[in-house]
Amino acid sequence: MPDFSDAFALDPTLLHFNHAAVGPWPVRTRAAVCAFAEQNARRGSLDYPRWLEVEQRLRDRLRQLIGARGRDEIALVKNTSEAISMVAQGLDWRPGDNLVISDQEFPSNRIPWEALAPRGVEVRIARLDAAATPEQALADCFDHRTRLLSVSAIQYATGLRLDLARLGRLCEQREILFCIDAIQSLGAVPLDVRAVRADFVMADAHKWLLGPEGIALFYCRRELLPRLELHEHGWHMVERAGEFERTRWEPAASARRFECGSPNMLGIHGFEASLSLLQEIGLETITAGVRERIDRLIAGLDAIPGIQLQTPRDPARRGGILALRSEREDSATLFQRLTAAGVFCALRGGNLRLSPHFHTPLAQVDRVLELIAAAG
Repeated sequence: MPDFSDAFALDPTLLHFNHAAVGPWPVRTRAAVCAFAEQNARRGSLDYPRWLEVEQRLRDRLRQLIGARGRDEIALVKNTSEAISMVAQGLDWRPGDNLVISDQEFPSNRIPWEALAPRGVEVRIARLDAAATPEQALADCFDHRTRLLSVSAIQYATGLRLDLARLGRLCEQREILFCIDAIQSLGAVPLDVRAVRADFVMADAHKWLLGPEGIALFYCRRELLPRLELHEHGWHMVERAGEFERTRWEPAASARRFECGSPNMLGIHGFEASLSLLQEIGLETITAGVRERIDRLIAGLDAIPGIQLQTPRDPARRGGILALRSEREDSATLFQRLTAAGVFCALRGGNLRLSPHFHTPLAQVDRVLELIAAAG
């Protein structure tokens, strides 16, 4: 694989294995944000028409990234939680309805659904290990009142990757809406929203997509745009957003209806720059790079006594997250020891979590393995 070190400016003393939290910006993203700030400071908003061109490029890049039919299905929102909340609060729930999530979800894909309890909506939590496959465990929770399934494409604490295509088929057969939190997958593994029959997809920019915080993708299938009741309104979400004196208004026909006010232009410039790098490199190359690093970690960990992988070994069941435990020391102690040695990693769900990206130097992978093996 080519060397992408020139695309990043990471401190060489830092072993960055935490892309599942907040990823580092590429050099071009830093340059784009600095240039935008300098332009704004010197010229104000004189170049706003050019900023709008960058916004449209970002929508087009996101459309290409996930295989959406058009940028009318792409909204730019603040974060994954906001997008999930728009779905949760926008659907026409009836008392007695239910929805299904898993027992491994990050709070972003749990709390917005649990907030529907006052409306009589039941949240069914499937134990992913309760059936032969995680997909079957989720499907076993369906009944005639199930309206929606919402899952993370990859589970944040274990690295388990779900078979989205299978889940999409199951939902389509039962006429159940399919919502995907793609924050731990998008930018590390491919996603085609039409192939998996997704109705809603959301993902922040700041993890595997290497963009800034405060901006996120929200995909809504075109046919479902009118079905989500809007709870945020403003000048930007209307059909004729530039006609400020107009007193009669209607929501935009596109996914822009979910963007109530002024856009996050700083975030847009950063996000667009990050995606430009990922798309120049190509997702196949990126996915292969991520897999190479995870495979190398697994091979090295297998040679260390007492290491227990919490992430599936099957490449089809994992992405860029590798979770582990050690019989020789508890996870908190291992985490503290690695952190003191300069490894930027995470402690999630009682597991040590490592999350390298395609550009992580292989020499650093080997160094992390040496440090794990050096338990006292």
